[in-house]
Amino acid sequence: MDSLWQRGAVTVHLGEKSGKYPEGNQVLVSSSQMRVAFDTPLVANRIGADFDGVDLIILGHVHEDHMAGLHRVPHAKVQVHEADLAAAQSWDGLAAHYGYTAPVLLALKQKIEREFHYTARPDATAYQDGQVWDLGDGVRIRAQHLPGHTSGHCALVIESEGVAFIGDIDLTSFGPYYGDATSSLSAFRQTLEEVKQLDVHTWITSHHRGVLTDRETFLSHLARYSAKVDERRQRLLAMLASGPRSLASLVTERLIYPPGYEEVYIESAEQRSIQMHLDELIADGDARQVEPGVFAL
Repeated sequence: MDSLWQRGAVTVHLGEKSGKYPEGNQVLVSSSQMRVAFDTPLVANRIGADFDGVDLIILGHVHEDHMAGLHRVPHAKVQVHEADLAAAQSWDGLAAHYGYTAPVLLALKQKIEREFHYTARPDATAYQDGQVWDLGDGVRIRAQHLPGHTSGHCALVIESEGVAFIGDIDLTSFGPYYGDATSSLSAFRQTLEEVKQLDVHTWITSHHRGVLTDRETFLSHLARYSAKVDERRQRLLAMLASGPRSLASLVTERLIYPPGYEEVYIESAEQRSIQMHLDELIADGDARQVEPGVFAL
């Protein structure tokens, strides 16, 4: 049975295990005039009329697990940050968003159609950083651009309720994910500082943590989550300590995912993430490229 959290205009349908991936948490914001959904995770398919009757979907960012209910609401308007718009509008756009190799993309498309009910929304339109939606009855939503996970990733702040949906700044023990073509390690580092400044008293994550209503608890989870980035940096330095290493060998050893965990995109995500860490180490003078694709301290 999925759990429910409510406060004022906000309702959260928590997916299994508080939305642990591949599940997610569904936020609905309602006034007497309209109902808005933030993203559409798998749990959207189990809600019924409260979700199926939404007027507007605001995607905080575009990934397969945040689009899993779009097929249920063809009548609803869909809006997404301009930097993620193409990824919502077509498979070609989403494929470029992922940036994986052609064989991986083929397997991934089949997987997300089967497991996440994937459907493109060519009718989706763009919003910008700072856009405000006035739902009536004093209910206001504002988008705050917090990129890194994707180039268009945003927090959606229900200003009238003091609540922020922070999406895939999800505070999990896994840590930040920045393994796609539009991801950015440097942008995520900045986002991890900026998210602290949101003037709210409740934080809702897409996955696992669910709803947090205490600032000290939020900051504690955020600190542990953020620390994963530098833990990975130190581990990569240790991987290079034995001598020059090819990017391929580093990918095989793995930096982001645990050995033995398999998904169609893992190798691509590892390569992208490790390359960003290597670029950062080189820029800081802690590593160098000794020949194409080979790196050393």
